[in-house]
Amino acid sequence: MDGANGLFLAQKENYDVIVINVMLPGMDGWTVLKALRVTNSTPVLFLTARDDVSDKVRALELGADGCLVNPFAFVELLAHVRALSRRGPPRESELITVGDLEMDVSRHRVRRGTARVDLTPREFALLQLLARRHGEVLSRTQIASHVWDTNFNSDTNVVEVAIRRLRAKIDDEFPVKLIRTVRGFGYVLEPKEPG
Repeated sequence: MDGANGLFLAQKENYDVIVINVMLPGMDGWTVLKALRVTNSTPVLFLTARDDVSDKVRALELGADGCLVNPFAFVELLAHVRALSRRGPPRESELITVGDLEMDVSRHRVRRGTARVDLTPREFALLQLLARRHGEVLSRTQIASHVWDTNFNSDTNVVEVAIRRLRAKIDDEFPVKLIRTVRGFGYVLEPKEPG
């Protein structure tokens, strides 16, 4: 697998541990690790063929959680992977950015550009779900089960009402709309230019 495909899969799927080799075709391991750390906090074991302290330090400074020098025994690789996987699930980012929307999860603050947006706790939870999974179409049932944490009665319009209220606060006053309805499927958060 080349570096670009590895980076794509690492950003698209959830893994307990990611192993990156410095020598990858196309995009080297350094570049993959640096790009991955922008959006992903999954534990990373970095593999290098050079037994040079500067390579190990560079890997750790770029965000690797461990570094292993090639050649190594397979049992040693497994021990590193098991140790990294015991650290528990990665923490989700406290700052979510989609277009000019910025959510500070720990402080419960939302901004569109320079404007502060005040949301109710339910609206914040709804926006957080859409923002963490931006670009992905979420059905009414998925949204209701995550935000309301109950079995969803498809006869109610609770999701539509919540989306309408959220749009009024984060979309109505701005030229670039973020929340889009995908007819027959659900809702997606992604910047859409006017026109």
